[in-house]
Amino acid sequence: MMQQISHFVRVAIADLRPTQMTVGYREVAAKCAAWGNMSKSDRQQFLDGHVVPTVIGPKQRIYVVDHHHLARALADAGHDTILAGHLADLSALEKPEFWGVMDHRKWVYPYDSAGVRQPFAAIPKGIKALADDPWRSLAGAVREAGGYAKETEPFAEFLWADFFRRRLDAALLAADFSKALKAALAIAHTPAAAHMPGWSSLK
Repeated sequence: MMQQISHFVRVAIADLRPTQMTVGYREVAAKCAAWGNMSKSDRQQFLDGHVVPTVIGPKQRIYVVDHHHLARALADAGHDTILAGHLADLSALEKPEFWGVMDHRKWVYPYDSAGVRQPFAAIPKGIKALADDPWRSLAGAVREAGGYAKETEPFAEFLWADFFRRRLDAALLAADFSKALKAALAIAHTPAAAHMPGWSSLK
């Protein structure tokens, strides 16, 4: 569970450093489309109500530790800034120690689009450089469809992405997202998923 945010500041999305390697482009596109359908006043209200948690790292760089999809969607839509809330100031640490602390606190998820862990140096330097993991989009869609409950556990959707990645056919996901979603929902409530965050046996 994340600690309390100390203070808020509006930052340039282009200045945010990711703490993960991928997002689900399908989910990003959905958020981008929702933004496009908002009125000017609704957009401002939305921005004021959404804060990305961040950590100040070496060289005063700002690392975003959640809501990468939102930041990427806003960037894709041409919006420049977002409200950030600082969880911690680790700017005094050297990079190896910084990443060690981030890893210990579950504020970083250095796994690629195949679900394979990579060195911290492989994490992209900007939100726009995040790669696509279609399984992450599937995991988000399963949650939206009631396949599992939203959890505060860090990177829970990525755990579900890996769960589905190991059990469903990648060709099915690439060819027919709706069928893949139906298949994923069918196994999300089974005992095979009982260890997963937000799991429920109720369909």
